[in-house]
Formats: sequence, C-alpha cells, structure tokens
Amino acid sequence: MLPKKRSKPTEAELAILRVLWEHGSRTVRQVHENLSPEGETSYTTTLKLMQIMTEKGLVERDETRRTHIYRPCATREKTQRQLVGDLIDRAFGGSTQGLILQALSSRQASPEELAEIRRLLEQMDQGDEPS
Repeated sequence: MLPKKRSKPTEAELAILRVLWEHGSRTVRQVHENLSPEGETSYTTTLKLMQIMTEKGLVERDETRRTHIYRPCATREKTQRQLVGDLIDRAFGGSTQGLILQALSSRQASPEELAEIRRLLEQMDQGDEPS
C-alpha cells in the first residue's frame, strides 16, 4: 500500500486538528461535542470530515476498538510551519521579512509577544536554532 500524502488542512479540518492537539486522541463524537457544543453542525458532517482527513493523511484512526479513536499525524508546530511556509511562498514571494513586517503592522503585538520576538531574534543572531 502506498503511503498517504499529507496535504494542507482546510479551515474546517484545522478546527478538528485544534481539538485533537488540545485534548489528545478523541472519538468522532468527542470531537463533535468540542466543535459544536450548541449543535451548529451535524455529527455526520464531523464524521465525514474526519474520514476525509484520514484519507488525506492528516489524522490516523485506531480501529482496534469498537469506537474508533483519531489522533493527528503531525504536531501543531509542524502543521503551522507547513502553512506559514506555504503562505510565505504564495503571498510574499518567499520573503520572510515581508510576512513578519505585514504581521506586525496588521495587529498590535503585546509587550510579552514583542519580548519573545526579540529573544528569538537575538538567539538566531547568535547562530542558535529558535526554541
């Protein structure tokens, strides 16, 4: 069997991934309850999305129990890096500077966020990998 190619998640798929990253492995029902506590979307919509996500390689399904358990195939950080890299390429012509300048000019960063950005820049300036 060929390995599944992991693709970029849609907005709805990202919402499901956020639930899994925050709460850990979950059944479809548990994900649905986290996503739609007021019943805005149907259970079958959540189920179908998670089946598609399995086919796309975004989540894995443990079928060893009667109730299937889903978990993300990639960490939040890895997925964010993939999405940011794609955004840099598509919207900013590969310019990291363009992305950062646009991000900082579009929303006010908190003093804590600015301090963390400075710390990361200093760390990178010293040749260390950001942590």
